Amino acid sequence: MLGAVETRSVSPVFVGRAGELTALTEALSRAGAGEPQALLVGGEAGVGKTRLVEEFTARARAAGTVVAVGGCVEIGADGLPFAPFSAALRALRRELPEEFTAAVDGQEGELSRLLPELGDPLGHEPAAEDATARLFELTVRLLERVAADRPVALVLEDLHWADASTRHLLAYLFRTLRNGRVTVVATYRADDIHRRHPLRPLLAELDRLRSVRRIELARFTRGEVHRQLTGILAAEPDPGLLEEVFERSDGNAFFVEELVASHESGCAAAHLSDSLRDLLLVRVETLPEAAQRVVRTVAEGGSTVEFDLLAAVARLSEDELIEALRAAVGANILLAAPDGDGYRFRHSLVREAVSDDLLPGERSRLNRRYAEALEADPGLVRPDERANRLATYWYHAHDAARALPAVLRASVETRKRHAYAEQLRLLERAMELWDKVPDEVRGALRPIDYAEAYPACGCDPETTPLRFLDLLAEAAVAARLCGERERALKIGKTALRILEGDEEPDPLRAAWFYVERARIQSNLGRGNGWPEIARAEELVRGLPPSAVHAVVLAVSAGWGMLRNQGPEAITAAERAVEYARLVKAESIELTARGTLGTIMVAAGDTERGLAELHAVRERTMALGQFHEASRTHVNLSSCLEGLGRSREAVEVASAGIEMCRVRGLADSAGWIRANLAESLHSLGEWERARDEAELLLRSGAAGTKPGGTALLLLAVHAVTRGEPAAAAARLAEAGARYGTARDPMPQYTLPMAETAVLVAAAEGRLADLRTEVAAAAEAGFPPGTHRYGWPLMLAAVTAEADARGLPAASEGRPAALDLVRRHTRGLATPAPVWQAYALYVSAELARAEDRATAERWSEVLAAFEALDRPYDLARVRHRLADALLAEGGRREEAAALLRAAHATAARLGAHPLREDVELLAARARLAPLTADPAAPVEAAEPEDDAFGLTPREQDVLRLVAEGRTNRQIAEELFISPKTASVHVSNILAKLGVAGRGEAAALAHRLRLLDAPV
Repeated sequence: MLGAVETRSVSPVFVGRAGELTALTEALSRAGAGEPQALLVGGEAGVGKTRLVEEFTARARAAGTVVAVGGCVEIGADGLPFAPFSAALRALRRELPEEFTAAVDGQEGELSRLLPELGDPLGHEPAAEDATARLFELTVRLLERVAADRPVALVLEDLHWADASTRHLLAYLFRTLRNGRVTVVATYRADDIHRRHPLRPLLAELDRLRSVRRIELARFTRGEVHRQLTGILAAEPDPGLLEEVFERSDGNAFFVEELVASHESGCAAAHLSDSLRDLLLVRVETLPEAAQRVVRTVAEGGSTVEFDLLAAVARLSEDELIEALRAAVGANILLAAPDGDGYRFRHSLVREAVSDDLLPGERSRLNRRYAEALEADPGLVRPDERANRLATYWYHAHDAARALPAVLRASVETRKRHAYAEQLRLLERAMELWDKVPDEVRGALRPIDYAEAYPACGCDPETTPLRFLDLLAEAAVAARLCGERERALKIGKTALRILEGDEEPDPLRAAWFYVERARIQSNLGRGNGWPEIARAEELVRGLPPSAVHAVVLAVSAGWGMLRNQGPEAITAAERAVEYARLVKAESIELTARGTLGTIMVAAGDTERGLAELHAVRERTMALGQFHEASRTHVNLSSCLEGLGRSREAVEVASAGIEMCRVRGLADSAGWIRANLAESLHSLGEWERARDEAELLLRSGAAGTKPGGTALLLLAVHAVTRGEPAAAAARLAEAGARYGTARDPMPQYTLPMAETAVLVAAAEGRLADLRTEVAAAAEAGFPPGTHRYGWPLMLAAVTAEADARGLPAASEGRPAALDLVRRHTRGLATPAPVWQAYALYVSAELARAEDRATAERWSEVLAAFEALDRPYDLARVRHRLADALLAEGGRREEAAALLRAAHATAARLGAHPLREDVELLAARARLAPLTADPAAPVEAAEPEDDAFGLTPREQDVLRLVAEGRTNRQIAEELFISPKTASVHVSNILAKLGVAGRGEAAALAHRLRLLDAPV
């Protein structure tokens, strides 16, 4: 509009920063080779960050890189979320329209929360626990797809103004960006990052990422200031001016420009005030009065002010406004915005100085003008900015009656964008304004327009006025969803205190807040939430059906599903479904049905429960409720695995992971991937199971309970490979991830106990093993936990049977075996897999008491041959072969069993089982297990001992197994204690074990001290 306008004071030459520019361009080259790059550029205000970025982007464009720039705006503190990402994505869409359209295909609804031009997010799934993570995941995948074939540089400026949602998205981007030719450069003002600045924790977090490089810009040296002055003046500067400018600017590039500009305009540098604000204002004050008015108006309008909005607020004729802008742009105070639609300050420091120079009444008057102009013509600003800017203008105009509705509308807009941190800030501002607003204004506000946290509480949201409690409910949910759980807890306490003080009881609202409190208490690890849920159930008992009633019952059923799948949980789930249907709350109904189906399967009503889960999965997918659909994939795959239908579980889990990948549900994918790894392990696909577990640990779910499940699986694999120390380390990590101390859930505590038993058995720590089993049994096996109880009991009784004959193990064995008997009587066997486990435990009990028979083991083998559990089948084959050989005869059958077990153990890498099988074959003098199956059963005489123990070492090992010390061994064998110690060390080395207990356990497990069969 202004045409060519001469500007002054900007350095025409790029000074210094050679090293920093090289770092940026090298990162661009690495990204071009397919290795995404992330850089942070920091420095004080005016030091030259923007100029460095401009030089970098110019070179990037010249090299064929697509550059997308987005800047944070100061209005972000008032709730304008994702501003730099929205601007950058808008630029990408403009630069690469076809590639961008292809990259967002199918995800327009979700991504419109960042880029409203893509569509309306209203028609898509509402707020959920992982909604923000889902949006972030889709954003990262979008960038990777757009940058798959050509380099892209994403520049995000002024992070010191970033809203919380932008900071969280940037952290997610830096952590998860793995593919694409993307370079991300973010700048921030270092001198603004005080100790409590919200960006400070993010910088500390990013510093720990090796993939992120931080660049700090220092001030110019005297020589660099000399070069800058020479470029500005187009001549060698006067030495006196150089000294004065360098001393006053202290090497700050922007201050150098301002000092030179002031000098050129007739203000001698020697006469300038030492005040920084005066330095920044001196050129503003030399502008014509109309231009000064425009500059002051722009300063209060935001980081960028649209021309039409400025015209409506400035109240100048179009010619006067253009002349004023021409003067401000010519003085290099204002610049045209990059999109050509408005004006902004060349440097934010000048804007801050001008804004600070406004009188209090002047500031509020300008904000009122902006608000009135925007209300009169909403099209003056971008639609996605309108609500937030209007809320900011009215708030700073100190008009509470106009500000409250505007702030509430802005909170609704930020909620639609899953920017819950900004929604919380806006709701807190609304609470601040509440008592300042006349009753008639508040009475005109309706919950249906501003609140969605409450389900219907028995009142008509279209006619009932909005209450302060509605704001508290919205704020509590927003705080929980953005991770500010302590704040959510305080808000809930405030609401319950208000409800308790009300003369008219409101049990439905109170029940809703108690349910919220239960969720937060559980999230904070301060209990399991049951006291709050029970209180909520008490409050709604006897009331007419309502959505709140359905929510309370659904949450109660969900609690039972995870902790006690008894009749109470089924009843709660059934009633939740009934109440949700009565009040037509389908989303609550689907949640309750998913819970009900899961509990039904655990209770033995298998086919009806699975049918319910399949129906919920189909309906949630059809409705686009992908969060609930992912939950159903988790529960369905888990139920199928619990029934021993592992191949079906793999199919469901694989489909769920693909759905989560497409929909950006990274956190939900973690739960499903944990189930997939477990089912693959059951099927004997151990290598793939380990790959899935490792992939899960590298994903965003690594710090959550799915990560604990992955670690537990890796611990089991380590035990089966004969690496108990590695297994113990994984087990400890899993315990830290689960954090079950305050809220023990059987699905975590029982597998943890089983793994601890396996590790203790491998290390020969029988006393620790018994303590672990007793603790788990004392906690009990609630209904539905048979899938965890049977493996635990099997591990315990197998260890007891393997230790049979150890003198140190005989004391306490009757009690240990009795514990197994008592607790297995109460474990259900609703599926063939658990019926097989019951037979297996019974056979191991018999072995522990030296009464096992080949007939009993044959029955166990038949049960496992009908299943798809190769590792368990191999172990049972080994046991049956042992029993057949012990009873004499049937050597050909025993050899065939051992060959099959050996092949499975070798394929899986189950080294302890393989050694057991090989030792049994060697003791029985069978043909080598790797030989032709048709070879004769009898073979050449084997070595006396497969581990190479000498006769004397076998004598020592026998005494070690009896628990003798080195001195006692020496006395028994008439040798010196030192010689006994040498023998023990040699034995440990040959057996490949770490201690005497492990050596004793291995000797008895492999029957190294028995006579040949």
